[in-house]
Amino acid sequence: MKDNHKSKAPMMGGTVMEKPKDFKLGLKKLINYAKRYKTLIIVAVLLAAISSILSILGPNKLKDITNLITSGIMTGINMKKVNNIALFLVVIYSVSAIFGYLQGFIMNTVTQKFAKSLRKEISTKINRLPLSYFDRTSYGDVLSRVTNDVDTISQTMNQSVAGLVSAITLFVGSIVMMTYTNWIMSITAIVATIVGFVLMVVILSKSQKYFAEQQEQLGDLNGHIEEIYSGHNVVKVYNAEEDALNKFDKINNKLFESARKSQFLSSLMMPIMSFIGNFGYVAVCIVGAILVMNNDIEFGVIVAFMIYIRLFTQPLSTIAQSFSQLQSTAAASERVFEFLEEEEMTKEKKKEELKKDNVKGFIEFENVKFGYNKDKLVIKDFTAKAKPGDKIAIVGPTGAGKTTMVNLLMKFYDIQEGNIKIDGVSTKDLTRENIHELFCMVLQDTWLFNGTIKENIVYNQTHITDEEVITACKTVGLDYYIRSLPEGYDTVLSDSESLSAGQKQLLTIARGMVLKAPFLILDEATSNVDSRTEILVQKAMDKLTEGKTSFIIAHRLSTIKNADLILVMKDGNIIEQGNHDDLLSKNGFYADLYNSQFEKTE
Repeated sequence: MKDNHKSKAPMMGGTVMEKPKDFKLGLKKLINYAKRYKTLIIVAVLLAAISSILSILGPNKLKDITNLITSGIMTGINMKKVNNIALFLVVIYSVSAIFGYLQGFIMNTVTQKFAKSLRKEISTKINRLPLSYFDRTSYGDVLSRVTNDVDTISQTMNQSVAGLVSAITLFVGSIVMMTYTNWIMSITAIVATIVGFVLMVVILSKSQKYFAEQQEQLGDLNGHIEEIYSGHNVVKVYNAEEDALNKFDKINNKLFESARKSQFLSSLMMPIMSFIGNFGYVAVCIVGAILVMNNDIEFGVIVAFMIYIRLFTQPLSTIAQSFSQLQSTAAASERVFEFLEEEEMTKEKKKEELKKDNVKGFIEFENVKFGYNKDKLVIKDFTAKAKPGDKIAIVGPTGAGKTTMVNLLMKFYDIQEGNIKIDGVSTKDLTRENIHELFCMVLQDTWLFNGTIKENIVYNQTHITDEEVITACKTVGLDYYIRSLPEGYDTVLSDSESLSAGQKQLLTIARGMVLKAPFLILDEATSNVDSRTEILVQKAMDKLTEGKTSFIIAHRLSTIKNADLILVMKDGNIIEQGNHDDLLSKNGFYADLYNSQFEKTE
């Protein structure tokens, strides 16, 4: 349904996120959301920690093997002790590997469940958001939150959480074991790597803002692509390819810059940590050699420290990489939970209910006032009555408020003042779902999903028979065409099916026919069909409106000559009302509109 008032916020560049990102808050919300999986996460973390602890025990035993070999070169090597130590190493490394695999399996399971749950909540949230949210937010930006941002969060959970715990355990455990083995060499290793910590903190502080920009601009890019793709024909007709490409390049370049800077800074971690690790090897070898020469330590201590240096510096790289991912995740979390915390439509308690079969068909608008912005009213003082079976046509220039009235009637928006009554019951006392059950809508924009023709017509109804579907298609003149298709009514509609705009509209009209609702809304339903098809559709509409209270929004005034009541709107008010002949005889605004169209068709 088209609303002429709308200025869809930044569609050519996504939604501008002016609020500064709070990384700590984003991660805090993520942690709170993950509490539902805390048991599995704790198990995975414990397994990761145990796996790391077992790995730390290895170098100390390798030290003993080295000392046994070096001391036994002249006197003979005690192979029994060597074998016992080797067997012990095989056992602890095997158990460490098994625990590592189990924690990986558990975290992968938790991650997929977490992502599934998050996507489900976002999908549910979409249905609870008011239309005003989508007036100001591009669809591509919403889709980016469902896909890119959720994927970023799930990947971090899978790769970083247990990995970060394992890395910290290795790091702390290595320091403890190194100090226990030899405090002098332990200090040497720590001093050699402390520079890496300083650089890591500096880099993280610099790269934080670029990760936030990267996620936002990814949403902007998705918004732009979705918009250009959906309006591809318009872009081609107006030769706007170059303009569209220029805007794409502008957004893409911004994304490139933020991604380049964030990834460049985060990629510095690995080479810096690698250099620090190698520097630590050299320092340990030099200090160790001096201590061996002074008979302060045995040669096996140097071997153990060579491995401890690897176990000590490797976690630094992992920690640095995890923190880089956490920054990106914090930005993604902020966007996802910002969406989940958007203000929803007011929750409705148990209210009155109108049964479809018992509805008489009275509708009354009483001094309705409404504005999409509270400071600017679109509907200023709308009062009208519709009796059962009446055909009410709403006409007027673009922006007069015609579609807005339908939106209010369907309770897509809440009115600010006044009242709308159905059979004497205020829509304020009826749920949205109940109101939607009472109305059948045929809109200007056709909507068909990827499914069979029959499924598209029956859409979300369980009581519709095949005979009713066929009857509806015969009424609108589609039956012959459908039967000419290879699979008939079971033909699957997809992008490859070349249905004309008129045929698509006729399908949506057939969908409305089988619904059998007491009220009918036609919003420019014949605007996309040719004159010959319009005559056929008009006859179908006359059949469809029998016994229904109908509201017809039309620019083609020739299609509403037989309306029982024509409401002429301008600037949110009814300026004229009556039937076609009465309004022409008044020679007022309606007469000017009708005559101007009549002259154009001469």
